[in-house]
Amino acid sequence: EVDLEERLRELDLRSDSDIPDVPPPTDSTPEILKKALSGLSARWKNWWIRGILTLAMISGFFLIIYLGSFMLMLLVLSIQVKCYHEIITIGYRVYHSYDLPWFRSLSWYFLLCVNYFFYGETVADYFATFVQRREQLQFLIRYHRFISFALYLTGFCMFVLSLVKKHYRLQFYMFAWTHVTLLITVTQSHLVIQNLFEGMIWFLVPISSVICNDITAYIFGFFFGRTPLIKLSPKKTWEGFIGGFFSTVVFGFIFSYFLAQHQYFVCPVEYNSETNRFVTECEPSELFQMKKYSVPPLLQAVLGWETVNMYPFQMHSFALSTFASLIGPFGGFFASGFKRAFKIKDFADTIPGHGGIMDRFDCQYLMATFVHVYITSFIRGPNPSKLLKQLLILQPEQQLSVYKTLKSHLVEKGILQPSLRG
Repeated sequence: EVDLEERLRELDLRSDSDIPDVPPPTDSTPEILKKALSGLSARWKNWWIRGILTLAMISGFFLIIYLGSFMLMLLVLSIQVKCYHEIITIGYRVYHSYDLPWFRSLSWYFLLCVNYFFYGETVADYFATFVQRREQLQFLIRYHRFISFALYLTGFCMFVLSLVKKHYRLQFYMFAWTHVTLLITVTQSHLVIQNLFEGMIWFLVPISSVICNDITAYIFGFFFGRTPLIKLSPKKTWEGFIGGFFSTVVFGFIFSYFLAQHQYFVCPVEYNSETNRFVTECEPSELFQMKKYSVPPLLQAVLGWETVNMYPFQMHSFALSTFASLIGPFGGFFASGFKRAFKIKDFADTIPGHGGIMDRFDCQYLMATFVHVYITSFIRGPNPSKLLKQLLILQPEQQLSVYKTLKSHLVEKGILQPSLRG
């Protein structure tokens, strides 16, 4: 027992270079690609593998968009679970030799609890009329937060009961590891879905901007990169960073123009309880109605235009694209630092040439939070549809009280004429 305590004390004092190595991931490149590209250098072989798989993923993404909002939500949930699995697996591999009690079981249990809480909140917000018609669901929604807390408390007690004297410190390390991973993956994926409900355009433009920045920064860096950008990621260059920025801003502006023309992309995603389907039908808001803008005098001489017609959302797309290309990459740098700390090249080997799912979505998590904050700060106003859903849940006498109060207010404003029998 003394030897074990001494071993754990050494674990706390050791430097990063002493952290146990994580087994390197295997090469998952399909054999057909290996044979087709066998004559190329490693640099160009990686270029073609990344390019082919990128096109395949983008094609799959377009297919899911075509299938609708519900499939996009399932995609977000699937990515969240896979990213969580990759990060937790690294922790498990690093400390595998200590055989921590219940670590993996509790990690997945906490993931289940947190998802139950967040998705339950989404159901209560956006599916109120559907829930109102199902008595068995009313109980779950009414006591949703209490049930969520009870589930988490059960996991907390299980963790405390699993504590073993020789493993105390490591068990608390992994408890913190699990909760930080939950914060990074589950919370952010919940925000992505919240953005989706505001309208598919708030989901597609930010995500596509990050993807565009990744691709164009890689291309510019591959062909023109000479100046290293940051030590954490030696392959990143200033040429790629700057080229990615300008390409992403132009892409976001043009892509927004295309999406803003279609109700399917600009209308908030709502659940129709009568048809049991998600619908995207509305009268587009002012953000998605063409307006005429005056061109600044300095640009008039260059462009030869005094006015230009564009959608107001295109102005917002500039903010989204700028964040995606200037701040978003820091999510990737953070991930690079994390991987260097544990001496690994990629989070996993899920996608040949790209690494794990987390390697492709490390920048998306920062983006999801920014878009949510941006919408709540500068875009979102009172939501009549959501308010109506909440009113329909009230008891008849409460609804009547709201009606009388609203009628009295409208009469005072002069919008309604007072009734003769009032």
